[in-house]
Amino acid sequence: MPRRTDIHKILLIGSGPIIIGQACEFDYSGTQACRALRNEGYEVVLVNSNPATIMTDPITADRIYLEELTAPSIRRIVEKERPDAVLPTMGGQTGLNLADELQRQGFWEAQGVKVIGVDIDAIHITEDRQQFRDLMEEIGVDQARSQVARSLLEAKEVIQSLGGLPVVIRPSFTLGGAGGGIIWSPRELQRKVMRGLELSPVHEVLVEECVYGWKEFELELLRDSNENVIIICTIENVDPMGVHTGDSVTVAPSQTLTDKQFQHMRDTAIRMMRSIGTFAGGCNVQFGINPVDGRMIAIEINPRVSRSSALASKATGYPIAKVAARLAVGYTLDELKNDVTETTSACFEPAIDYVVTKIPRWNFEKFEGVDEELTTQMKAVGEVMSIGRTFTESLQKAWQSLEIGYAGLGADRDNPTRPDVRERLRKSYWDRTLQIRNAFMHGASMDEVYDITRVDPWFLQRIRMLVDLEKALQRLRLQDVTPEQMLDLKQHGYSDVQIAWLVADEVSEEEVRQYRLSQNVRPQFLLVDTCAGEFPAATPYYYSSYETATENPVSNREKVIILGSGPNRIGQGIEFDYSCVHGVQAVQEMGYEAIMINCNPETVSTDFDIADKLYFEPVFWERVLDIIEHEKPKGVIVQLGGQTALKLAGKLSERGIRIFGTPYELMDLAENRGKFSEILKELDIPFPPYGMAQTVYEAVRVAESIGYPILVRPSYVLGGQGMRIAINKEEVERYVTDIYTLLPDNEILLDLFLNN
Repeated sequence: MPRRTDIHKILLIGSGPIIIGQACEFDYSGTQACRALRNEGYEVVLVNSNPATIMTDPITADRIYLEELTAPSIRRIVEKERPDAVLPTMGGQTGLNLADELQRQGFWEAQGVKVIGVDIDAIHITEDRQQFRDLMEEIGVDQARSQVARSLLEAKEVIQSLGGLPVVIRPSFTLGGAGGGIIWSPRELQRKVMRGLELSPVHEVLVEECVYGWKEFELELLRDSNENVIIICTIENVDPMGVHTGDSVTVAPSQTLTDKQFQHMRDTAIRMMRSIGTFAGGCNVQFGINPVDGRMIAIEINPRVSRSSALASKATGYPIAKVAARLAVGYTLDELKNDVTETTSACFEPAIDYVVTKIPRWNFEKFEGVDEELTTQMKAVGEVMSIGRTFTESLQKAWQSLEIGYAGLGADRDNPTRPDVRERLRKSYWDRTLQIRNAFMHGASMDEVYDITRVDPWFLQRIRMLVDLEKALQRLRLQDVTPEQMLDLKQHGYSDVQIAWLVADEVSEEEVRQYRLSQNVRPQFLLVDTCAGEFPAATPYYYSSYETATENPVSNREKVIILGSGPNRIGQGIEFDYSCVHGVQAVQEMGYEAIMINCNPETVSTDFDIADKLYFEPVFWERVLDIIEHEKPKGVIVQLGGQTALKLAGKLSERGIRIFGTPYELMDLAENRGKFSEILKELDIPFPPYGMAQTVYEAVRVAESIGYPILVRPSYVLGGQGMRIAINKEEVERYVTDIYTLLPDNEILLDLFLNN
């Protein structure tokens, strides 16, 4: 049916500040929804409290309220604006909870405001653990055995009825698994149950049988008002159950599902979506599968766009939030066109001929002594996404995207000892895929690694294949590597830095690059088009791989490349994506072709229709240089992408590539702490006694000459990354070693800490 005509003004509720579990993916979805609704002729009123978002730009909505996201605030805005409808599904858990609270107060009905995009009853059913469980039993969907507890005593009784520990605790109505976790021992029981009860707004927790080690999958769905349902994407967690999906390495499409399992999962997901209420919009469903007997259980369903929706949208090219917003106002899937192809219908399920890998980004280094073990409570602050023709290629590219000093999945530094690797593998730490690789380097067997990690053997085999390639390469000098071997390495995602490290002779990244190009081994650029090349694509959205032909013609227009800010982290967040989007718009207004390079699936800058061309690639020197050599831009803008982009300015300058904006020499004066201190000296501006160091030995020598306490500060960082106050030689050694682990070749300033 066509769009609704009984609605003219729509209130859209944003997600508020960036928090763990609810990040800038809701700026992306909210921005898409606002644009889609305005294009349909609706008046859009937006309320959000985060000023760093594209969503709160004056051009995004007709009226914007930068107000607190509370029920009284929403009441005031509704009474003033008199909207006909409210769309709460683009604001994460915040939007849903507010819509639910005001519904329970009878506010929407009293004001004549229709709730669109979700059924309020669906929120109750999916967020209230007992209601959800009862409904799943009613429609015959298997779940982990569980019971709701509203006190510590009830929780103990439930645990006893389930057969004892371990069990999983899941508080009701919380985000990102807040307050949840696995209880392994009696001494953890009281603390974890009481915390879960405290964090649940309704003071209840679900106590569930532990399915730790099972395989976990997600399905992203869209439904219209005619009950048409399509599956946008399947996502498989590399980490087994027991790790929150937001903390898990994931791949799309799923790699280990049999067709029979997929069809069963698909049918179950559709049945679940239809059972929770009548609404048109997006939905995310999570399942677990026992790898021993194939038993499948439903974990949860989210009747809104989510972090996984953003990932699925960027992985397939299908604009989920945009379509969900249009479905919410009455359109059906068969009435909408696929914006990527502009010829096929939106009811065609995406088909992809590549593999996408997502790796979360953590900031454990910011908090000394923090527990790095990953559990059912999310700890990641951001994520990266990469695209390759194979799982190994996309996995290596994802590691290159993280900006934690790695040039891929290892193979760029000395391997840790076998005992260290084994100890690291025993728990679910953030670097599990790297430690699996290290275990195979030390000769561990497939069975041994599987018994410790419970990672599916399919993924283990691919990582062991990389190790076999590396061991063969270590026996060769660079000039002995044949074009066929070089191509094989690049098709598995190896960077030139890794190859330089692995070959028997001592060579540089640049020498590997020149040798590779002399063999005519260079990347091609392929399309993300939702249809695996079956139909022509109208949107220029690309990734690199080592194929025989490119799908990326270069135009004759003058071009400017904008380097994105990579994954969100503490000190470098959504505000840089905001800057990049505005940079793209300014470049386009000046008549240039704007080219965006970024790897963050949560952002507006990586939407398919923001830049004239999008490269979903690591903001990593080799990948950026490949794109520059392919596109031959007039210049590159680095000052909008935070330290991610600034760190490449030196190499761009050395290559003679034009940097628009502040020249590299002036950036270096400001970012290099030693050079900046020299300027202060020349200008006779007071500053503490200082010294520069590029090794641990030099740092200790400087510290001993200046005295303690001393401030240790690396160059080219944001948010105080790596900065510490040392009070003795041992602390200087430890802090500087930590800095060089993350920031090799950094120039460190040590200056006297000014007490009081």
